[in-house]
Amino acid sequence: MTVVESARLEASVRGRVHGVGFRYFVAVRARNLGLTGFVLNDQDGSLRVVAEGPRADLEALLEHLHEGPASSIVERVNEDWLPYTGHWGSFSIESSGHRGD
Repeated sequence: MTVVESARLEASVRGRVHGVGFRYFVAVRARNLGLTGFVLNDQDGSLRVVAEGPRADLEALLEHLHEGPASSIVERVNEDWLPYTGHWGSFSIESSGHRGD
């Protein structure tokens, strides 16, 4: 029997990431991978992603974050790997109060 390692990925994406459909892009890919968590436009101009699930699926999501949607420009992705918490039941797009939402 194979044991699947679950983890939590917290990532910050910088560049042209607001107003280009990046949150929707991330949500679709995260949901397709069966991940839970959220994505939001952060007040500092970055895109924040918190996702949980199997480590291999989180690594696939991380690759998508480096690509971004066609209209985006990804300059940098910062990532932190943390223990799985099981806090979320689905993957959502959240509002941060940023005017570009």
